[in-house]
Amino acid sequence: VQVMESGGGSVQTGGSLRLSCVVSSYTVTVSYMSWFRQAPGKEREGVASIGRPGNIHYAEFVKGRFTISRDNAKNTLYLQMHSLKPEDTAMYYCAVTDRERGWYESLWQTSYNYWGQGTQVTVSS
Repeated sequence: VQVMESGGGSVQTGGSLRLSCVVSSYTVTVSYMSWFRQAPGKEREGVASIGRPGNIHYAEFVKGRFTISRDNAKNTLYLQMHSLKPEDTAMYYCAVTDRERGWYESLWQTSYNYWGQGTQVTVSS
């Protein structure tokens, strides 16, 4: 299974970015897909997750600004980010799992067994 993110970049406060994540696999059926992020000196944290039926879980700090979506036919995950703030600056990681997970655990790192290398998002003031 290969997980590859793209779409990161540098924007000013209030700007927008769209991240994409493509999962390449011939043997795995992906259940939950998610975005995590890690800022320098901080722990990795869950941003948003989406189950195969489309059930979504957002971290409080992105509600109303970020939108997660997925295209099951293309095994692709998206994160549309608006109203970006300097505190959103981080490496953003895509994570997926082929195991059954509940909504309540969908933003836990331990719920995921396949990870991408990350894409950098930098928001300047």
